[in-house]
Amino acid sequence: MPQPSLSVEPEPITVDPPHCADRPLLTQSWLDLTFLHWPADPADVAPLLPAGTRPDTLHGITYIGLVAFRMHRVGWFRLPGIPYLGSFPETNVRLYSVDAHGRRGVVFRSLDASRLIPVAIGRIAFRLPYVWSRMKIHQQGTTITYTSSRRRPGPRNVYSSLAIQVGERVWAPTELEHFLTARWGMHSAFFGRPLYLPNAHPRWPLHRAELLHCDENLVTTAGLPAPVGAPASVLYSPGVPVRFTRPPRTPTCVPTPRTHHRAT
Repeated sequence: MPQPSLSVEPEPITVDPPHCADRPLLTQSWLDLTFLHWPADPADVAPLLPAGTRPDTLHGITYIGLVAFRMHRVGWFRLPGIPYLGSFPETNVRLYSVDAHGRRGVVFRSLDASRLIPVAIGRIAFRLPYVWSRMKIHQQGTTITYTSSRRRPGPRNVYSSLAIQVGERVWAPTELEHFLTARWGMHSAFFGRPLYLPNAHPRWPLHRAELLHCDENLVTTAGLPAPVGAPASVLYSPGVPVRFTRPPRTPTCVPTPRTHHRAT
């Protein structure tokens, strides 16, 4: 059977997951997220993506994302999440991708996390570029700071220090905000073969935010051009519960109804 062409049109961007989440592989919550995004030339990003994918673009532009948050209670299948080992700060450098089937997703260039065992599992079981780092998240009122300093496997002297002021709730996200946050899968490679791992979660409760401080070299260490100027988008979310699942059996699988998470 012929393989799909990489010219297949990407699926529409939807605020709800386009696939079922009834066969979970991993459950977790993402809490206190800050999303920073800078525009990038697709030509700079394309060589860093897995085989079978290309940069996903909005009006001809792709984006580099720096996302800091708290991972909370990672669990396997339908088992309860693990309170200590499954809860830790994390900071990701990510890109935006679309595959030969038109499925939109993200590609992680690095994932800094503060728990050694989850880092080892992520590297061995999923072949993801997890790195063990010293990390802290501190919140005082509406100001949140995130710090990280890389430990192993390195390289050393790789760090990030971010601070934001949380602002107003976003009730009607812009086209760009939808593009950057409504990502329902992850593209990677597993033993040389393309891997697409879908995820599902309630709609994001988003807030716009002011970037107070940003000093980092995670982006350039990940092989990307240094961000130039202020981010094109700065967003905050109190978080969502998430399920990663096996790819749906058919593309017409309809998600089950859910109650959307709302910020308190």
